[in-house]
Amino acid sequence: MLFNGMIAPLIPFAMRGVIWYQGESNAHRDRQYRVLFPAMIADWRRAWGHGDFPFLFVQIAPFREITPGIREAQLLSWQRTRNTAMVVITDCGDANDIHPANKQPVGARLALAARAIAYGETVEYSGPVFESMSVSGPTAILRFDHVAGGLVARGGRLKGFTVAGDDKVFWPAQAEIRGSMVVVRSRKVSKPVAVRYGWANVPDGNLFNKAGLPASPFRSDVD
Repeated sequence: MLFNGMIAPLIPFAMRGVIWYQGESNAHRDRQYRVLFPAMIADWRRAWGHGDFPFLFVQIAPFREITPGIREAQLLSWQRTRNTAMVVITDCGDANDIHPANKQPVGARLALAARAIAYGETVEYSGPVFESMSVSGPTAILRFDHVAGGLVARGGRLKGFTVAGDDKVFWPAQAEIRGSMVVVRSRKVSKPVAVRYGWANVPDGNLFNKAGLPASPFRSDVD
């Protein structure tokens, strides 16, 4: 019904790309979302017949009732779908309002994504994105893409990281930036197996790059 009433009438019109701001009604079905969202993008591209046109979307805002799995589903969709970009707004949310009032950064970051993806400008459009993890003794070493000149802990010491060993019990971790990497450890974990960042309904993290863009929440133990 929604597609036929609101999208199908637009299909004859020419366009350059799509901006998508996620609603929250299916946010608790994150496993399904991993499949449905890329399928929707592919279906829209098929319907318009313009090839893999740019598809820019906003990661769902922090809110007390939104679980972190939906942000992961969006992150995976971006990483697995051609010619897309994801805007992270973990620093713009409101724990008590799913429609946060601070909209200006959202538009500005979407504009960066459009400049890079749709118009081919050489601008950074994403915050740091987790790439890989290695372990050295009690320390987990995290590497990131979209570093944009360096990593930054905005407003003080780095926060928002948790670490677990074989028992998969996650503990708050001490994290430190070293160049383009983050090293993470906890006295509670002698041999790290997994690290998570911003893994909460309302993430409290402060990892940015020097372009002023926030890192997406992530977990190294994605399944």
